[in-house]
Amino acid sequence: MNKVSQTELEAATFRRLISHLQQHSEVQNIDLMITADFCRNCLAKWYMAAAQEQNHAIDYEQAREIIYGIPYNDWKDKFQQEATPEQLAAYNQKQEAKVK
Repeated sequence: MNKVSQTELEAATFRRLISHLQQHSEVQNIDLMITADFCRNCLAKWYMAAAQEQNHAIDYEQAREIIYGIPYNDWKDKFQQEATPEQLAAYNQKQEAKVK
């Protein structure tokens, strides 16, 4: 496979991942962090960093809007739930395991 085809496939896969996450707002960021060690905000940071590497002026809020599909504060108001004590405990346990 040539580099252009590979890049096109990777871009299509990324767009599908973003679309999937936008369609499944019931999946909370903390759940993603617990199970996959990344969340929508991580994707936005990675997107922003990639843009900056290629000299595109995209800030964090713009990147989050691309990832969430709407402004982050709107998504947060509509979909984000307060983390449960169990979620926080699982997240903290995962973070402690990474340090060891």
